[in-house]
Amino acid sequence: MAIKRPESLRTWLSWWLAIQTFMALSLVCVAVYYATNLNLARRQEALIQQKVEVVRHVVEENGADDDAARMRHKLEDFFYGRPEFTLVLEIDGQRVVFGNPIDNDPTRERRISFTLPYPGTPGDSLTAELILDISDDIRLRKGLAGTLFACALFGAVVVAAMGTVTVRKALAPLDSLVQQAAKLSPDRIGERLNEKGQAREILPLVRQFNAVLQRLERAYVQMEGFNADVAHEMRTPLTTLIGETELALHKRLDQEELLDILGSNLEELQRLSSIVKDMLFLSQADRGARVRGAWEPSVSAIVQEVSQYHEAEALEAGVVLAVVGDAAFQIDRPLFQRAISNLLSNAIRYASAGSTIEIAISSTAAGELTVAVRNEGEPISPEHLPRLFYRFYRSDSAREFDANHHGLGLAIVSAIARMHGGDTFARSSGRYTTIGFRTQVAEQQGRQISDSDSIA
Repeated sequence: MAIKRPESLRTWLSWWLAIQTFMALSLVCVAVYYATNLNLARRQEALIQQKVEVVRHVVEENGADDDAARMRHKLEDFFYGRPEFTLVLEIDGQRVVFGNPIDNDPTRERRISFTLPYPGTPGDSLTAELILDISDDIRLRKGLAGTLFACALFGAVVVAAMGTVTVRKALAPLDSLVQQAAKLSPDRIGERLNEKGQAREILPLVRQFNAVLQRLERAYVQMEGFNADVAHEMRTPLTTLIGETELALHKRLDQEELLDILGSNLEELQRLSSIVKDMLFLSQADRGARVRGAWEPSVSAIVQEVSQYHEAEALEAGVVLAVVGDAAFQIDRPLFQRAISNLLSNAIRYASAGSTIEIAISSTAAGELTVAVRNEGEPISPEHLPRLFYRFYRSDSAREFDANHHGLGLAIVSAIARMHGGDTFARSSGRYTTIGFRTQVAEQQGRQISDSDSIA
């Protein structure tokens, strides 16, 4: 049966500590009571057997006809001063009682019947019954039962009182944690719960809570930076749109000038639309979207298609694209193409003229596909490498406004890698920089993104 806990943990612990203590003491008291009853029964049996032997000896020694009076006298003397014993003999057809009168209360007596040889008449015998009054033992058992019950109840009450104090002291650190947690606020998000003095059982909870706070702080800081970056990215095209529209409204422009302004506005609107689409895509990825895709016999062929799309851009930058390696893998083709396109576009922008951009493809028996794009150019400082896949992040040397690139390309690569169960990596050594991602074979399908969303 399930135990329903009350609202107060202190009350719950105190009550159950008292109940368990009472049950344990009750078991001990029952054992003591049973052992005492057993010892009393054994004592009664021993006393009866002892008195039976004495009566047998007296009858055998004084049972002759001329000694009958002396036998009765000795039996009367023997039972005198022993009010708990009564002996009933049938002598010559008469019922003779030695000791106290008989109450005939089976609940307060213990009887034993036996026969005795009667020397007065050869071959004859006497019928005897020895009765033990056990009233004192009954009163002892009742008193013992009441005493044991009172002790068990009193012990449970004492333990409950002490347990309440102990539980209150044991749960005092939780009260401290509650007070600390109540002081946390968005303007004090950097604070953590104090781990000092916490019990070993509470410490994992405190550490996990602090870890959650750390993740929230990091997400909060990233969101603040992200909001600032979004405002920065959208401010320029919006300013351009507003300025050109105001100019068109205040000046009388001919058709050609008006078309130029509309064309410029269209480019800015397309840029804003691209940012919004990318943000929607990243939002879906952040909500845990997963893709299963289909089995592709040649990943290299897909990369070659993307490379051909970037041939004109590479020719203008004076670089050569080379695909190395191949693998068959389960991927979402549109998303995979978009990730490769973003990596190639990034590599072409920063590659030195006359160099070769290498796209290396490899896979492992454990079901992992790796795509690495390496270009030759200015090295990237180590402090920038971990942040390359942040949204709107640019190194200081490339922070200027670029109408064709708004800082979400590598962030989208990271999202696509996560949607395939993988991750991204970046390293720079000398003049060579390698940026890529890894994917895993999908074992189960989560919430999929439609092709219209993935090719945005």
